[in-house]
Amino acid sequence: MKFSVNSLLFSGTMSTEDLYLLEKVKLLGFDMFEATPVDPQVFPASELRQRAADLELGLNANFALPLDANTISPDPANRRRGVELSKRVVDLCLEAGVEVYCGANYAAWGYIPGHRRSDDEWRWGVESFREIGEYAKGSPIILAVETLNRFESHFLNTAEDAVAFVDAVGLENCKVHLDTFHMLREESDIGEAILATGKEKLAYFHACGSHRGIAGRDLVPWAQTFQALKDINYEYCIGVESFNSNLEQLAKLVCIWRDFAESPDELAFESLAFIKEKTREYEL
Repeated sequence: MKFSVNSLLFSGTMSTEDLYLLEKVKLLGFDMFEATPVDPQVFPASELRQRAADLELGLNANFALPLDANTISPDPANRRRGVELSKRVVDLCLEAGVEVYCGANYAAWGYIPGHRRSDDEWRWGVESFREIGEYAKGSPIILAVETLNRFESHFLNTAEDAVAFVDAVGLENCKVHLDTFHMLREESDIGEAILATGKEKLAYFHACGSHRGIAGRDLVPWAQTFQALKDINYEYCIGVESFNSNLEQLAKLVCIWRDFAESPDELAFESLAFIKEKTREYEL
């Protein structure tokens, strides 16, 4: 099992000025770095690849489409911008040597139209993501769609939603990304949701505290969660995702108004220690 941490715990950007983060996460004990190309125009893909190789770190990327590039918008021009931006991010992932491109990469994050997911939105989303998946086809990159809680999206809230979506897309390189923070809010049974997703579909997993704080000091049913991961023989990577409350713009977007640890380093280190303890306990 490998272990990753998201760049947004430490910085609200991902440019050449943030390359020092790779040394930090390596020293904290992580095997992989999950980079978020907040602004694709300044994302240092080639430098990131070289720095990661020097440090023997793996790379994943987490990206959320913005509202003006929304692949499920009723506006065709908006949907087209979403597809083209996604293709640009795929190119950056290839340049950086990313293994899994995950997150809200299938529809705009924060898009809440005020109604249930419509048949048109489903069709637009499937068609758009299929085009993005076809674009990435033949490369080593896996595209993994993350289920989000109802306060961040109405489109894919549960593992069942995500599995149905990737089945409809119908491409081998399109899989599922689950996150305990969102699952705690949307699933009736986290373990059953993991089992229903299965090893073939589950490409990436975030082990996050129920409050976005230190994993293991929260309300997530961790025994059930790790038993299910063991039962499906999940063996790729478990990621830590949280956000820095001192980054005002980011904190506003994710609604974090307090510190969950003395520092981002402490949150990452203590979460990793807990997750590693559980992977040993459940022989993952």
